Amino acid sequence: MKTTFRMDREKAKELLAQVESAASSSPKPSEVRQRVVKILNTVPAYNWVGIYLVKGNDLHLDAWSGPAATIHTTIPIGKGVCGFAAKSGRTEIVSDVSKDPRYLECFANTKSEIVVPIRDGAKVVGEIDIDSDELNAHSSMDREFLEAVASKLARYCN
Repeated sequence: MKTTFRMDREKAKELLAQVESAASSSPKPSEVRQRVVKILNTVPAYNWVGIYLVKGNDLHLDAWSGPAATIHTTIPIGKGVCGFAAKSGRTEIVSDVSKDPRYLECFANTKSEIVVPIRDGAKVVGEIDIDSDELNAHSSMDREFLEAVASKLARYCN
């Protein structure tokens, strides 16, 4: 039987150190973003990880890590869970995507999602989008950890 992974403070601290290392080891923002999605995709409950950047009135997929590409490479701000998070500027945790009418299906096996805005000051410049094949995969600890990652990424998303 599959064991559900739960983020804890120690794992979050370890991963955040890896994110900081990735950020400091590359002068190119696009490389930093690609390294970060790969680091995040090592979390067992994070089956697909993407970073979208805001361009005009849309989110554009910039970097991703997971088993397959998504068809949603451009999402209008305000549409879907991703678009809603970008518009509101708030982290969205969807414990069961089948019960959220905003959800835009990317993968048939996705059960839950967390979307964390990346802000430069008050302005949303991008977001981290994470899908999981498990129901209720994302906790307040995931939110806290991913919001810390998003704050580290802000300078690499302009």
